[in-house]
Amino acid sequence: MNYRNDGMPQNAAYDPNVNSPYRGGSNASQGGDTAPLPPAEAYAPRTGNPPPPYHSEPRAPYAGVPDAPYDVPRNRARDGRGNRKGLGADRLALILHSLGDIAAVFLGLWILLYLLDANQANVFVDFVHGMAQWLAGWSQDIFTMDTEGLRVFFNYALPAAVYLAVGHGAAAWVRRL
Repeated sequence: MNYRNDGMPQNAAYDPNVNSPYRGGSNASQGGDTAPLPPAEAYAPRTGNPPPPYHSEPRAPYAGVPDAPYDVPRNRARDGRGNRKGLGADRLALILHSLGDIAAVFLGLWILLYLLDANQANVFVDFVHGMAQWLAGWSQDIFTMDTEGLRVFFNYALPAAVYLAVGHGAAAWVRRL
């Protein structure tokens, strides 16, 4: 029985001296592969694009920053301000900046939830309310107004603004050390 060949040699008797596909010929007479094999050069490694040479010496700093040390960020070397002791002060500044932002987000979220009449029995709303009360405990009842919404807004917006100002100001001060 003769089946269509999908590129694989048939189970015919193999004679290495007669039209072998492994010697560049074909098995067409035996119902095998009719396409010749590619030349051996097709499998040779390419020599047109050699890899870049290895440089053992360190590269020079960016040309736009003359004589910049490698451990100092380039923006600090360019303008001549900021700490030159490392990145520890930058990390502390980032922490202070983030803490101020997080406190302001909790306070702003509570104002939003209160003004939109969120369900006070919800666990998330209760958590945000508890965090906002803890963060704004020092400023409760500074503003005593008849309208409950305005009272909540001003009593929680003031500490949010203070936390933002103190967090960002302290971060800027630490970065300048």
